[in-house]
Amino acid sequence: MTEDKISAAVAQQIALLDPYLLTHKPLLDSLAAHLVNTFHHGGRLFLVGSGPFGAVAGLIGQTFLHRQTMERPALPAIALTNDAGLATFLAGDEQGSQLFSRQLRALATDQDTALVLAGTNLSPADREALGMARQLGCRTILIASEQAELDDFLPDISLPLPSDSLPRLLESTLFIGNLLCALVEGELFGI
Repeated sequence: MTEDKISAAVAQQIALLDPYLLTHKPLLDSLAAHLVNTFHHGGRLFLVGSGPFGAVAGLIGQTFLHRQTMERPALPAIALTNDAGLATFLAGDEQGSQLFSRQLRALATDQDTALVLAGTNLSPADREALGMARQLGCRTILIASEQAELDDFLPDISLPLPSDSLPRLLESTLFIGNLLCALVEGELFGI
């Protein structure tokens, strides 16, 4: 039974990486080029993720701020998931869905990019973040399951992942974030 679970998990992850991501190389290149352009023009990357995707947003933000493969200047990436105090205040006032949108309203400009990470569902906070980012003129990017219902919350760029498995979505999202950081580093700093 254990071998079956291991084989199934490995097969699912491989299917997300190859052929899916390999067939989306132009989109990944486009996302990286957009982030390079954002940083060149003084913009910042705001990362949004609810639940376990908040941890992934934090990890991806750290790789942009610190480094991925080389010593280099910090890149302005801010994970909006790290303000526990604000989350507690808003939850106490039954306004938890405003966690990301309030931060974007206070910090973001039309030079910035908002990257929302989600699973099979966009949380109310994810939806409000996309709406606020659009209202502020930010470029919006969504990485989520292809099963996520977007309704009228269409991002500028979307990378729909063909899975409904939370572990595979988390792993793939972190992989994509690390890959984007490596591509951006290569373009900006010649590695």
